[in-house]
Amino acid sequence: MRSKLLIAAACAFMTHFSPFAITQRAGGDVSQAQMETVADSVKILVDRLDLERYKAIIKALTHFGDRREGTGRNREAVDWIEAQLKSYGCANIERLKYNYQPPAAAISATQRGDTRSPEPATAVGGGRPRGFRAHTGVNKDPNAQPDLKLRELDSEPATPGPREEVYCTKVGVTHPNEMYIISGHMDGIGWGEAANDDGSGTALVLELARVLTSPDVETDRSIRFILWNNEETGLDGSRAYVDQRMELQGKESPPGTGRYPEPTWLGMIQHDMVLFDHGMPREDGTVSKEQRPEADINIEFQANSKLSARSQALAWALEQANEKYATDFPATIGSHMTNTDSTPFMDATPAISVRENERGTQIGNGWDPQGHQPADLYTTYSDKDFRLGLNAAQTTLAATAELAGAALKKISPSPR
Repeated sequence: MRSKLLIAAACAFMTHFSPFAITQRAGGDVSQAQMETVADSVKILVDRLDLERYKAIIKALTHFGDRREGTGRNREAVDWIEAQLKSYGCANIERLKYNYQPPAAAISATQRGDTRSPEPATAVGGGRPRGFRAHTGVNKDPNAQPDLKLRELDSEPATPGPREEVYCTKVGVTHPNEMYIISGHMDGIGWGEAANDDGSGTALVLELARVLTSPDVETDRSIRFILWNNEETGLDGSRAYVDQRMELQGKESPPGTGRYPEPTWLGMIQHDMVLFDHGMPREDGTVSKEQRPEADINIEFQANSKLSARSQALAWALEQANEKYATDFPATIGSHMTNTDSTPFMDATPAISVRENERGTQIGNGWDPQGHQPADLYTTYSDKDFRLGLNAAQTTLAATAELAGAALKKISPSPR
C-alpha cells in the first residue's frame, strides 16, 4: 500500500509541478536548450541570495520588538515592509484590510490592563509525540525580559480594530491569470524580538521578492509575496485573505484589460520559523547550544486536507529543488502541517509549510526553546542558524523559479 502511495505521489509531481509539464499544459513545446536555459537561470537567481543581507533584514525587523498585532510597533513594521518592497521595485503593492475582534475573554483581559500574550491557537493535524518532551508555551511575564528597553518597546498592549497586511505581485508575462503565493507572518509574541518566529520567514519572503522582482527577471506565471498579520491570534490575517479573495480568482478586471487582481492559485508556500534545528531536548529540558550536524529543512503538507496529494507533490517539488540548489542542508517531507498560515488555504489550493523542525512532533515538544519566549532575539542565533534559513530561501526560490517559469532577460542600457 505504501509503495502505491509513493508511486501516486511521484506521478502527481510529474503531472502537476514539473517545469516540462507546466509548459506542456500551456500548449508549448520544450526543447532541451530551453530546459537548460531555465536551469541556468535558476542557478543564477539562487546565487543572488546573500547571507549577510538575509541577516540584516532580520536584524532590522527586530528594531520593532515583537511586532505584536494591534500595536503601533506592528503598524510601523508593516510600513517598513512596504518600503522594502518598493525599494526592490516590486510592482502592484497592495494592502489587505480587515477588522480583528478577539474573543470576549481576550477583550476582558485587555480591559483589565492585562498586557500578556494570548495562548496560541489549538494545534490541529500534528503528529504523535515521541521522545523526551520539554515544556512549551507563550511567555506572559514582562519581567522575564531582562532588557529594559525591549521590555518597554513590547509593553504596548494589542487593541481590537482595523488590521492591515502588505503584499506585492510579480506579474507573469504569459499566464498572468495564474499565481503562486509565497508568504510568512510578520507578527510575534512572547516579550522578545520575534527574530525567528517569524522574522526569519518574513526576511526570507522579502529576499525572494528582491530577487524575483529584479528588472532582468521574467516569469511565465505570477508570484505574490505576502506578509501576514495576526498569525499569533489564530491565523486571522491569512483567513481574512482567503475569505476576501478566494472567489475573485482568475477573474479579469476590468474585462478586456488582461489584468487579474487575484490570479488563480496554483500553490501556496508558507515560511514560519526557519533558523533553529539543535535537536531534541535532553532529560533536564535543555537543548544543545550548537546546531546539530544533521540539521535539515522541514517541508510539510497536511495529509487529511482535500488536496493532500497535490500538496504532497508541491512538497516534492521543493525537495527536488533543494537537492539541486541548496548549498548546505537537505530537506525532508512530513505529512503534518499544523498551526501555520498555509492551513486556511489547504482545501483550496496545494499548500505547504517550510520550517526548521516538524511543527507538531518537534517544535511542540520543545525542540525550539525560544519559541514565544524573551530569548527569541537576533543575538541568540549563530551564523549556522542563519545559514539554515538561507538554505530554506534557496529551496523555495529555486522551486518557485522553476514552477513559475523564471528566466533572465537582457536589459538594454539607457540612452545617454
